[in-house]
Amino acid sequence: MSNTTQTSGPSANDATAQTAQQSRAAGGAAPAAKLPGVHYPGRRGFRITSMPGGIYFALFALLLVAALTGNLPDTIIAGFAATIMFGGLLIWIGNLFPVVRDYGLPTILCTFVPATMLFLGLLPENLVTVVQNFVDGHGFLDFFVVTIIAGCILGMPRALLLKAGPRFAVPVVGCLVATFGLVGLLGAATGFGFVEGILFIAAPIMAGGLGLGAVPMSEMYAARTGGTSEAFMGDLISAVVMANVVCILVAGIYNGLTKRGTQLFVGFNGHGQLLRVKGKSEDLTMPPAKDVSSFISLGKGLVIAGCLFVLGQLIGAYLPALHPYAWTIIAAAAIKIFGLFPKELEEASSEWGDMISSTMVPALLVGVSITFINIEEVLASLSNPMFIVLTVATVIIATLTSGLLGWLVKFHFVEAAITPGLCMADTGGSGDVSVLSAANRMHLMPFAALTNRVGGALVLFLTSLLVPLLAG
Repeated sequence: MSNTTQTSGPSANDATAQTAQQSRAAGGAAPAAKLPGVHYPGRRGFRITSMPGGIYFALFALLLVAALTGNLPDTIIAGFAATIMFGGLLIWIGNLFPVVRDYGLPTILCTFVPATMLFLGLLPENLVTVVQNFVDGHGFLDFFVVTIIAGCILGMPRALLLKAGPRFAVPVVGCLVATFGLVGLLGAATGFGFVEGILFIAAPIMAGGLGLGAVPMSEMYAARTGGTSEAFMGDLISAVVMANVVCILVAGIYNGLTKRGTQLFVGFNGHGQLLRVKGKSEDLTMPPAKDVSSFISLGKGLVIAGCLFVLGQLIGAYLPALHPYAWTIIAAAAIKIFGLFPKELEEASSEWGDMISSTMVPALLVGVSITFINIEEVLASLSNPMFIVLTVATVIIATLTSGLLGWLVKFHFVEAAITPGLCMADTGGSGDVSVLSAANRMHLMPFAALTNRVGGALVLFLTSLLVPLLAG
C-alpha cells in the first residue's frame, strides 16, 4: 500500500497498526515505517519477503535451478519455500506502482500471474508438480483455512460478541440475507440461475476474502458435484477480484460525498463516525494485534487449529449435511461463547492465525493460482455479460442494504455502508485497506476486521447449507 495513505481521525494510525500484519500479507504496506512486516516495502532498503534483495534473488535462483533440472523435492518444505518466494516477488513487484497498488495490484498479480505463466507454458513442470501436491495433496489448503477460522473466532473478544453483536449483527446478517436473496432473484430473472447466482457470485464475494471464500467454497462444490476444485476456482476468484475493484470505486464516491459535506437525510454522513449513539463505540473496539509471540504460544495455536480440523472432519463423517469447515466454525464459536478454553489458549490460537495470515497469504494465492485457476475458464467468465452484471449488483446491493440497516440501528448510513457493506464484499486484508483508504476512513479498520471475522464465517456456514441445492 502507498505510504502516503490518508487517514481520518486521531485513531487512524492506531487502527492501522492493529491490522498491519494482515494488510501487508495481502499486498499492502503499513503507513508507519516503524512497523515490521514480511512483505513491507517501506523505508527499509531493497527487501523482498523481508530479506535483503541480493540474498532473496540468490535463494530464488537456487529454487529455479532445482526446478529446471527436475530436482526440486516434492515435499512440504519445498512447497513452502517455492510458494513463499514466488508470492513475495509478485507482492514486491505489485508494490512498485504507486497508484494501482492501492487498488489491489499485488493481490491480483499473485492470483493471476502464476496461472497465466502455467497457461503459457512458462513454469517448470517440476515446480508445478511440487506446488500442486503441496496445496492439494499435502494439505496446505486445509492448513491455511482452518488456521484462519480458529484464529479469527477464538481471537475475538467474548464481550465484543455478547455486547456489540446484537447491534452490529443487524447490518451484517441483514446485508447477507438481502444480497443472497436479491442476487439469486436477479440471477433467476436473467437466466443465470437462482442457486448459481448465490453460490457463484454472492457467496464468494461476501465471504470477505479468498481464505473463507473462493478457496473453501470450491472444495465444497467439488465434493457436492463429484467434480474437482479447479472446475470452480476460476469463476469464484474472478467474481471476488472484480468485486474488490468495484468496492474501491464505490468507497471513493462515498469519500467524495464526505468532502462535499453532503447530508441527504439525518444520519446520512457521519464524516468517519460510525455510531450516532455517543459513548458506545468502545463496545466495538478490537484488541490490538500483537507484533510478536512466543514459540510456545505459536505451537499451542498450531495444535488447537489441527484439533479443530480433526473435530470438524469427525463430525462431518457422521453428519455430512454440513461441510467439515462449517462444523469447525461451529465448534470454535461454541468454545468461544461458552468459555471452554482459558485465555492463554485463545490468545495462542489468535497469534498463530495472525502469523499465518501475515506470512502465508501470498503463498496461498500463488499455490491456488497454479493448482486451481484455469485462465481459459476465467476469460470465459469475464466474457459473460451477466457474470459482470451480477458481480457489480452484488456490491451495490451489499453497500445499500448495509447502510440502510445500519442507519436503522443508529449507525450513520455512509459508515455502515462502508463497513460492514463494502468491507464484507472486498477481498479482506488488502481489500479493507484499499476500501478504507479510498473512503478516507482508515480508523474504521477495527470494524472491518470484525466484519471479516464474523461475516466471513457466517457466509461460509450459510454456503454449506445451500450447497446441497447445487446440481451434480
